[in-house]
Amino acid sequence: MNFAPSPLAATEPPRDCPLCPRLVALRDDLRAEHPEWWNAPVNAFGDPDAWLAIVGLAPGKHGANRTGRPFTGDQSGPLLFDTLAAHGFVSGAYESSPEDSLQLHGAIIINAVKCLPPQNKPTPEEIHACRPFLAGQVADLPNARVFVALGQIAHQSAVKVLGGRLPKCRFGHLAEHRMPDGRILIDSYHCSRYNQNTGRLTPEMFDAVFARAVALRGTTDAPR
Repeated sequence: MNFAPSPLAATEPPRDCPLCPRLVALRDDLRAEHPEWWNAPVNAFGDPDAWLAIVGLAPGKHGANRTGRPFTGDQSGPLLFDTLAAHGFVSGAYESSPEDSLQLHGAIIINAVKCLPPQNKPTPEEIHACRPFLAGQVADLPNARVFVALGQIAHQSAVKVLGGRLPKCRFGHLAEHRMPDGRILIDSYHCSRYNQNTGRLTPEMFDAVFARAVALRGTTDAPR
């Protein structure tokens, strides 16, 4: 499998990042069990000149941790990329593999946590340890003026990186938060299999988030 390179290569953690012992141990176990998988911090994916940045939670075991590309290879990907395609951010076809022809235009995906956490639940210490990488990637996206946070952990990390204050920025689906410098953060429930299967997040609800992002673009100083 050919793994996707990063559009923000200078901001990525090393492949053998040692910061979180629990995540390192899981990574080592999976490298022994599945040596053909990516099994490393997952790179950003998308347009380095993006005006829209999507902040995910962390790699899924059979998705990004396996394929090396965010939201690729598990049930979260079709909903995300179909929704982005509906709003003009996609060329090519999503085929659940980093070898497909999918490309993003005007949008980029970055994660709050770069490595796979057990049970998809990073600890506060792991989230904090990974935040400098998120901050570095946000700083390397000067055109990104609208952000979408997928889930509460991504919301909290994005607020802190963007200079907001959590007591004033409460998470809620379709909640909007204007940051001190004018950038805008929109919250969404995560497009996980669980949220889709339980009806917590429907395609219509998810579409509304990105429709709102497109509408809000003109209210910031984002390049057109």
